[in-house]
Amino acid sequence: MKYAKLGSSGVEVSRVCLGSMTWGVQNTQAEADQQIEFALSEGVNFIDTAEMYPVPPSADTYGGTETIIGNWLNKNAHKRGDIVLATKIAGPGLSFIREGKIIDGEAIKQSIDASLSRLQTDYVDLYQLHWPNRNSPHFGKHFPNQIRFSNVDKATQIDGMLEILQALDDCVKAGKIRFCGLSDDTTWGINQYLKLAEQHSLPKMVSIQNEFNLLHSKDWPYLIENCWHEDVAYLPWSPLAGGMLSGKYLNGQRPEGSRWTITQRMGLFRDTQNSEQAIERYVRIAKQYDLTPSQLALAWCDKVDGVTSTIIGATSMQQLKENIEVFDISLSSEAFKDIDEVIKQFPAPF
Repeated sequence: MKYAKLGSSGVEVSRVCLGSMTWGVQNTQAEADQQIEFALSEGVNFIDTAEMYPVPPSADTYGGTETIIGNWLNKNAHKRGDIVLATKIAGPGLSFIREGKIIDGEAIKQSIDASLSRLQTDYVDLYQLHWPNRNSPHFGKHFPNQIRFSNVDKATQIDGMLEILQALDDCVKAGKIRFCGLSDDTTWGINQYLKLAEQHSLPKMVSIQNEFNLLHSKDWPYLIENCWHEDVAYLPWSPLAGGMLSGKYLNGQRPEGSRWTITQRMGLFRDTQNSEQAIERYVRIAKQYDLTPSQLALAWCDKVDGVTSTIIGATSMQQLKENIEVFDISLSSEAFKDIDEVIKQFPAPF
């Protein structure tokens, strides 16, 4: 297993981060325990979760994934120091989480205490804002004018960011949080937080996790370049585009127990004709180089310059083993050229 620094934190994390959002709906406690144990045995030391998990989020399952991880930690307290544990506070919009209100200072303090209780630990290594209070160009909203930046009250947003950082600072000083990070944010968001942290001697955001994969590479080059030079770790989530890049959903297939057999909160917005055509090409390339489609997609993501650690998820041990194995694989220059040709033809298929 290879490791990289988690931005300016200086903490070494595995190039593979074990995602957990299926634990509690598609996976049981026993299956989650097995995944954690296997990942640790393979050198993975980075686990990511969120208060709203499992997905799709609901009032009935809210906090369930953190509880599952907490149950494992309770039985394996001696391993807590071996794990870089990350969780996230949900942004606005979910009525069953703080009545759908924005993230503010009080929400930070309430949510970290609740997460620590479910996780059965005294601290989290990385506490992340799951998405910003303002509307951001993620989850399929990245084409011009799908959202309007001109409608944002900049001063109000910056005031809110400062309040958030001040609350995070209190939690860091209390020993509840080691480092802070972002998720589903933009270059502007990153830089505002960095500027405020410097101006007011508050915690610096050390990482950001955004969707990044062969079907959705919009963060390259501008946001990722910014992360590199500002020492902010870039953590791709959904490197398989919600499982699409495995090829399992081609031609309308819906394997039993797969994510697309469960109602999705934002629908199947990635499922387009262009996505299907691109995936068909990637499947052929993977076969040409004796890889599975998932391995091709993960190997590509890992080798993108500026990526720190790729967040993977699996619903079976077979998937998890296949996915972790690929991080020891080096793609040939010919494979990269073949992949580049598909990206050029389908740069934004959904």
